[in-house]
Amino acid sequence: MKAVEAQGGPEVASYPRAISLGIILLDSIVDQLPRRADRAVSVAYKHHAYDVVNDQLDAIALRLSRELERAGYRAYPILASQRVNDEKICAGFSHKIAARLVGLGWIGKSCLLITTKAGPRVRFATVLTDAPLKATEELMDQKCGECQECIKVCPASAFTGRAFVESEPREARYNAIKCQEYMKEMEKKTGRAVCSMCLYICPHGRKHKV
Repeated sequence: MKAVEAQGGPEVASYPRAISLGIILLDSIVDQLPRRADRAVSVAYKHHAYDVVNDQLDAIALRLSRELERAGYRAYPILASQRVNDEKICAGFSHKIAARLVGLGWIGKSCLLITTKAGPRVRFATVLTDAPLKATEELMDQKCGECQECIKVCPASAFTGRAFVESEPREARYNAIKCQEYMKEMEKKTGRAVCSMCLYICPHGRKHKV
């Protein structure tokens, strides 16, 4: 709870439970990411796999929050994509941590939430609440093993290769500043800040061999 309060503040930390919402991304869009320097590819990914999906998740989270309030409970929707701290480059709440605790997957070496059905090709939102809900699943064991695909493919060399350990800070696995600097370079070159190669390359999300 202290970690949640440190990241999102006392209001966010006051909710004892979280509902995790996810939308699977289209493989036809994600599989084009190696050609993300092409304007058509970057525009399609930014629109279909980011903007539209985020809007859908936010709409669902808002509707669910309203229904919970009507039922007499507190509810607080966390936006699908929301940065509240530019220094730490983080949101006010970790959707990935919530999805992990719900049992939807495990956090990989890329710091992405890896699901068994779609790998990391899922975008999440969260609704915090005090409704007396029960967890739907148990914590899932990590299944990355010795795989290093996301580390090798990262053009910013932002990953250290360490597996997720709950007690360790994100910086032990991921350098967000390196990632941000690369994204700024991409935006200068192509007009779109698009990468997501770690999402593309993960074997748990790919249906075909390279």
